[in-house]
Amino acid sequence: MKTLLLYAANWCALLIIAILNGALRAKVFAPRMADIRAHQLSTLVGLCLFSVYMWFLTGVTPIRSGRLALLIGGIWLAMTIAFEFLFGHFIVGHSWRHLLHDYNLLAGRLWVLVPVWTAVAPYVFYRVRSSKGRHGRCCQHRLK
Repeated sequence: MKTLLLYAANWCALLIIAILNGALRAKVFAPRMADIRAHQLSTLVGLCLFSVYMWFLTGVTPIRSGRLALLIGGIWLAMTIAFEFLFGHFIVGHSWRHLLHDYNLLAGRLWVLVPVWTAVAPYVFYRVRSSKGRHGRCCQHRLK
């Protein structure tokens, strides 16, 4: 339970990364390229930044099971969607249609990859880290 609460709290860092990435998009990408390209590049940069942070976090606070990893991903997904739509609609004032537009892959909008990755990344990093641990123990065992 402690790990789950820690990961839920650490979702706030993902929010900060997303806000900084949005500022990077507005200040650097948007003035130099078409809006759709700036959106796509910003999405890919955001995914990379999220991945670096998640890799760090899963190293500092290991996830102990696949089930817990999936639960963390589900909580992060719910928090991401809730923030995006509630904040985007009620605070920023975007219409529901505008908010849903970012999920339109057929229009070249890649944003849907962010919540998908947010949901599955804890499990992916759990699996990668747990397989590294098994291989490490296996090799250490052979060396003894």
